[in-house]
Amino acid sequence: MKIISKFLFLSLAFIAFSVSSVSAQQSGGNVLSGAALEQRIFKKILSLPRYGVFDHITFQVNGGNVTLGGDVVTLGTKRNAADAVKRIPGVTNVVNNINDLPPSSFDDSIRRRALRTFADKGLYRYLAEPNPGVRIIVEGGRLTLEGYVANSGDSNLFNIYARGLSNVFEVTNNLVIGRDRNR
Repeated sequence: MKIISKFLFLSLAFIAFSVSSVSAQQSGGNVLSGAALEQRIFKKILSLPRYGVFDHITFQVNGGNVTLGGDVVTLGTKRNAADAVKRIPGVTNVVNNINDLPPSSFDDSIRRRALRTFADKGLYRYLAEPNPGVRIIVEGGRLTLEGYVANSGDSNLFNIYARGLSNVFEVTNNLVIGRDRNR
């Protein structure tokens, strides 16, 4: 009789454990929120296959709602970013406001010259893939610098060299001095 009662007790315990683990999985037991969710979104964006130095994606998180923004030059990156973020636990809705930059050989030549100039002038450490600290966005001959640099001297150098490029109509320097401490 003792053996049968132990067997029943163990069977009931096993069934109770199974039911509780299934309900935890169904209710999203590992749903992320707050800083952990932002960190996961940031890492997902950085791991996109064609997300490079000429792309810049931003995001805002409000509960489970994520709004993506920025500019990308590579076709498909906009869709890939939204799809990757949608699969993160805790994300309930994604608003994709990323701008696909239009194909332009004129802008492409500015991008290449800017990258080559910055690298040749000693700023290559900010442009190294897979996660460059500085991103070069060009649309319609207007160059925007996005990202993070170590000091104001490097920010000023980027600005000076960008303004010296031929065929650039306008330069916007959005570089932030210091590291992004939130990510």
